[in-house]
Amino acid sequence: MCGRYALYGNKKRKPAEALQFHGEDIDFPPRYNLSPMQPLPVSVVDDSGRLRLSLMTWGLVPAWSRNPAIGARLNNARAETVAEKPAFRESWRRRRCLVPMNGFYEWQREGGYRQPYYFSLRGQEVFALAGIHDRWRGPDGETRNTFAVLTTAPNTLMAPVHDRMPVIVPASAYETWLDPRNTTARGLEVLLAPYPADEMQAWPVTARVNSVRNDDAALVEAAGASATIGAVLPEPPRQGLLL
Repeated sequence: MCGRYALYGNKKRKPAEALQFHGEDIDFPPRYNLSPMQPLPVSVVDDSGRLRLSLMTWGLVPAWSRNPAIGARLNNARAETVAEKPAFRESWRRRRCLVPMNGFYEWQREGGYRQPYYFSLRGQEVFALAGIHDRWRGPDGETRNTFAVLTTAPNTLMAPVHDRMPVIVPASAYETWLDPRNTTARGLEVLLAPYPADEMQAWPVTARVNSVRNDDAALVEAAGASATIGAVLPEPPRQGLLL
């Protein structure tokens, strides 16, 4: 599964530019411990067919749901069944999005302890996960825009840590993934495979990331280099305004 990630951008490029889109700027500060049920930036095609960045709550609430609390359980969607599950299938076909980030966290169980790791791409500061989104309207007129992240089988880098990993969309396929004309999601299954392990890196990080109250740059720094996997240690994260 995917349950935490960091998005802090860099000094040279905003995430929208790194994702090869010309989106509208939105006010979103550097963050290092993003979690479900928070409003977070995603790249979407809006009703007018325009590419833009939008804030949506992480935890998908299907349009037909009677209770929006269901979103707390739907922050991830399995790639193997996303086309079939009632909560996800219409969003999979018609409402796909990209979730920008600098890296994500996963936990490895070591006896009675769970060691957190930080995963990112080599040589690419900002990348995107495959997401789906929906819009829920309540009987009182309330509207909620929400999203979920797709997950798949792990690659060889992720497998020692967890049995699932988020679907990472190659930069060359961003527009293909978002294409609003593809209302059946035809041909997108090939993008749901595990991302190449040799293009990723990971290292253990502090257990402070376990608490969402902690949200600072130190969370993504290596803690215990001897346990590092992926053979590349991180550089200190660059500070800068996002989006």
